[in-house]
Amino acid sequence: MAETVRLQKYLRRAGVASRRASEDLIREGRVTVDGRTVTELGTRVPADAEAVTVAVDGEVVEPQPARWVALHKPPRVITSREDPQGRSTIYDLLPEGPLRDLFHVGRLDYMSEGLLLLTNEGDLAHRLLHPSREVEKRYEVGLAPPVPEQVERRVLDGVELEDGRAAADAAARLPAEEGAVLLLTLHEGRNREIRRMMDELGAGIRYLRRLSFGPVELGDLEPGAWRELTHEEVGALRSAVSDDESAAKANPARSERH
Repeated sequence: MAETVRLQKYLRRAGVASRRASEDLIREGRVTVDGRTVTELGTRVPADAEAVTVAVDGEVVEPQPARWVALHKPPRVITSREDPQGRSTIYDLLPEGPLRDLFHVGRLDYMSEGLLLLTNEGDLAHRLLHPSREVEKRYEVGLAPPVPEQVERRVLDGVELEDGRAAADAAARLPAEEGAVLLLTLHEGRNREIRRMMDELGAGIRYLRRLSFGPVELGDLEPGAWRELTHEEVGALRSAVSDDESAAKANPARSERH
């Protein structure tokens, strides 16, 4: 039997709109399937564009092949498509064309830098961000002097924040000419989690850089540069969240801002 998907998922894969916006298009009677207007959200259609004709406002749309990009976000760049204050966004770093249609997987805050993934594959991105998946991210954190005593031990033990206790999964301190450099591994995606932990401990951050997202490494990618993920990297991302796909549907994914 041919694979089928919900119509709103088909539209999202075609890059028409987000899931919720696609649902609005369906409700408004702007979507047709094989020439017939469809307004039921539960409608399923063949996943293969050759087996069905889906149109929005009379224009045929087809799912796009999955695409994944790694970007080295520099500091002082917004993880957003637009900024009311006119600051540079991550999309200003990408060439004109299809890459600017990709959406970012999680976030890095304005002053943070490092690895950011972009894709058009919403389902996999959602699973990667969901807290139940516990997908690890590694960060390098440069601390300004004076450095609190046993700071790496304290982030492992956990720090009380206004939204609950936060702790690193792993922490190591590297030699530094001044201050300190921490390597931290976390799997949560709370808003500005690392910065808030350091602030609570009285540690000043000189820089914060994400080194990896799950199995994908920043490597020697220069600030502002991007690259396509390899087939092996995309396969590793799928494997990281393939054990229990139903868990991701229990709660909405959290945004990440570190």
